[in-house]
Amino acid sequence: MENKEAKFGFTAFAESWNGRLAMLGFTIGVLTELLTGQGILSQLGLM
Repeated sequence: MENKEAKFGFTAFAESWNGRLAMLGFTIGVLTELLTGQGILSQLGLM
């Protein structure tokens, strides 16, 4: 608990987690699209 560095806002810590989660979401979206044969918008019922 000695580390007083901020963990919120535009910090390197937050940006690295944001990038990791964005890559994970993109990968899951592409895999879901390949498995179902439907686009993301059509899966959500928007098309």
